[in-house]
Amino acid sequence: MIEDGKLYIGTSRKPDDTNNKPEYLDLKFGNRHGLVTGATGTGKTITLQILAEGFSNAGVPVFCADVKGDLSGIGAKGEPKDFLLKRAEQIGLTPYDFQEFPVIFWDIYGEKGHRVRTTMSEMGPLLLSRLMNATDAQEGVLNIAFKIADQGGLPLLDMKDLQALLNYMSENASELSGKFGLISKASVGSIQRELLILEQQGAENFFGEPALKISDIMRTTNDGRGAISVLAADKLMMNPRLYGTFLLWLLSELFEELPEIGDPEKPKLVFFFDEAHLLFNDAPKVLIERVEQVVRLIRSKGVGVYFVTQNPLDVPETVLAQLGNRIQHALRAYTPREQKAVKTAADTFRPNPDFDCATVITNLSTGEALVSTLEAKGAPSMVERTLIRPPASRAGPLTEAERANVMKISPVAGLYDEDFDRESAYEMLAKKAAQATQQAEEAKKAEEEAAEPAGGGSIWTLPGFDTDSTPTGTTAKPRTASTGRQRESVVEAAMKSAARSMANSLGRALVRGILGSLKR
Repeated sequence: MIEDGKLYIGTSRKPDDTNNKPEYLDLKFGNRHGLVTGATGTGKTITLQILAEGFSNAGVPVFCADVKGDLSGIGAKGEPKDFLLKRAEQIGLTPYDFQEFPVIFWDIYGEKGHRVRTTMSEMGPLLLSRLMNATDAQEGVLNIAFKIADQGGLPLLDMKDLQALLNYMSENASELSGKFGLISKASVGSIQRELLILEQQGAENFFGEPALKISDIMRTTNDGRGAISVLAADKLMMNPRLYGTFLLWLLSELFEELPEIGDPEKPKLVFFFDEAHLLFNDAPKVLIERVEQVVRLIRSKGVGVYFVTQNPLDVPETVLAQLGNRIQHALRAYTPREQKAVKTAADTFRPNPDFDCATVITNLSTGEALVSTLEAKGAPSMVERTLIRPPASRAGPLTEAERANVMKISPVAGLYDEDFDRESAYEMLAKKAAQATQQAEEAKKAEEEAAEPAGGGSIWTLPGFDTDSTPTGTTAKPRTASTGRQRESVVEAAMKSAARSMANSLGRALVRGILGSLKR
């Protein structure tokens, strides 16, 4: 519900139930980011849903994750259920109209939506290190790997490309360490083991082509509504590090690709980061700094980022300070940490003399929240106790048949559903290695042929002996080993050893020369 460039959130309640007023989020400040917090079952998902509906109706594309599977109902018209009608009556929402919204379903695994992929090169060594929980030494090796790939023209697209490059680095660690810094075989081996674990967890579905185009999550319909991209995350949550890394990658891509536009009349895209604590849990300092940088600067590109999580303490203070629009659902305060969370949440609001925030937070009912949004000149409004409006779309999941129908008519149907495996680092390194092996074998064969006379046999004789005869009057047979094979003379053995050494040396030189060309 949009009125005069403002998104309707709900209606505030005064202590005496008089002078209630509607609460809005001004679209001009929609790119100033926001925070939705509250304990499980307090109504965070419905709040996310009504915000997504409002932005969509205002022509703003939305990207959000469906962690529990029930956000998919935003693609179907709502139903007049008793508790929804009661809430509409409480807040004076008349008429209460139902509608469906334009939805694009996405899924890294390709089961409940269109495939979402990126390449290893686009992910980069920093986020990949986060995904693998890499040590500093391992992160250094990954940085070297990406540098070698750039210099050698080796596209890193999927997991087997990186695995092939790591094998090459391990086999040539001595030569490469002299140019790029220490490459420990132990670190390479650890990275390879982590890649194997990621592969077993299904991460190979995420890397490859065709890679997601940012423009495809920023679509609008012919009637001017913003498309709502819903990522199926129920299965993805089984690998929370992949979930957090993927969403951070998407934010980084938006930051890098979108132009600067300052403060528009409404956002170009709104990004909801559900279960936001998964992004920050055990995150290294450099990653936190990256998130803070992206959140701070992406505002000028017209992108609003809204973190949805249970506890405000889940979000670092440096990031929390960037979030101007706040919706706080009920919190429990049974433990010292929970009590600290309540105090933190209360202290972030502009006080209201009508009530004590810390007390109210623990007494809020389901679907009720403390709301403070940015108003004139970007200052936060006084916090108000608010009944959140009911959704216009379905409050519950779509059926499998309904989801399939939505995907069938999707504007991106057929664009991402099939894998495309073009020549990349894996194929190029395999081809070079095969060529090097072939040339080394040819060189060795040539050396062996050069070591034998044209007529065959040994070119060395001893005084009084001929290669095809024995001394006159001698009938003795050549001495044989216990295997029945004729012994080589000492000189023959020495010459064959020398020939093998020369062939091996030449082979290694050819291999280094050919594989070394990858670095040029």
